[in-house]
Amino acid sequence: MKKRLLLCLLLIVSCSLILPGLDFGLTLDQIVTYSGFNDDMSFIDKGILIPWASGLLGETGEFIVSLGLNYQSDPLAAVPELLLTNLSWRMGPADFGLGRMAYSDPLGYIANGLFDGARLSFDTPAGLLSAGAWYSGLIYKRRANIEMTDRELALNSASINFDDLANTYFAPRRVLAALDWEHPGLAGRVLANLSLLGQFDLGDEDLNSQYLVGKLIIPAGAFAFELGGAFELIQQSGDMETAFAAEMGLAWKGASQGLHLMGRYASAESDSMAAFLPVTTNTHGNVLETKLSGISVISLDYTARLHRTMALGFLPSYFIYTASDQDERLLGAEIFGALYWSPVSDISINLGGGAFLPSLGNVAPNGDLLWKIEMNVIISIF
Repeated sequence: MKKRLLLCLLLIVSCSLILPGLDFGLTLDQIVTYSGFNDDMSFIDKGILIPWASGLLGETGEFIVSLGLNYQSDPLAAVPELLLTNLSWRMGPADFGLGRMAYSDPLGYIANGLFDGARLSFDTPAGLLSAGAWYSGLIYKRRANIEMTDRELALNSASINFDDLANTYFAPRRVLAALDWEHPGLAGRVLANLSLLGQFDLGDEDLNSQYLVGKLIIPAGAFAFELGGAFELIQQSGDMETAFAAEMGLAWKGASQGLHLMGRYASAESDSMAAFLPVTTNTHGNVLETKLSGISVISLDYTARLHRTMALGFLPSYFIYTASDQDERLLGAEIFGALYWSPVSDISINLGGGAFLPSLGNVAPNGDLLWKIEMNVIISIF
């Protein structure tokens, strides 16, 4: 593995001598986590080493290549992956991208991550119009983080077997297609974003879903009001179900501090509606880390800059079951705080900690708290 990484670094350096305008670098992202629940405590030491290179292709094109080496101490393991790697060209008002690229829906928690495919965008007076199609089955499974079924959840949690990579390394085989429209100043001031998404199962789960997603951001001085929602159609084994998600937020930005209040709702399983089912699993909460399916979350994100190199964050959240037929629905509250320190632009050190308190709800008021302490160090070399 070390020989492969050294070969990649030598290849990047060699290309820098051949291709003009080439930028390259190396990023180390290390995280140490100590957490506990009841008498069960765990220590996780893991990280990722990312060499990358980017450059120009003629006058209108550019490329980026990035690799990743995921590692952990217990059990000792190292897993390589291909990260953001694509070609793009600018052709007048149009942009075309091909390769492994990042995509996010307007809400940021339905389909959010890296996908393999192509995307074409047009910058018009009516806004930015985009169309793309991607495939997930060649991506490292924990990068894609697709857990739409119990079987996919078990696959994502299982260890990598290098003697059986086809069944233990790759993400579920799904195709994602999207039509997007974004306007930076609708009616002179409103940021509008609308998407039509569809994911189609190429595996054995027979689970397809489509989403109509929209979000509006309305600025008003130092404040901004946010309103978003998603309507979902789910097809599995010949059955059709509907689901719904929504969010509402208020943000305030001061000279050295900011505040973001957000409420999110996702439908639960009922007689008339299915549980909202995103394509990728993006967790909510820093300690509980729950999937937004049948859950409502009220969160507050307060950040204050203490110094030019240091900031403080306070991020409490409250979790509620959205099932209407459940008498006890208040899961509890999470309290989390973080200290962010960046002494120079190439180094970032973040220290955070908090706890989830079920005693502040009525689902399990006598339950033990879940706590976590973590440190994240990011070092970049350009």
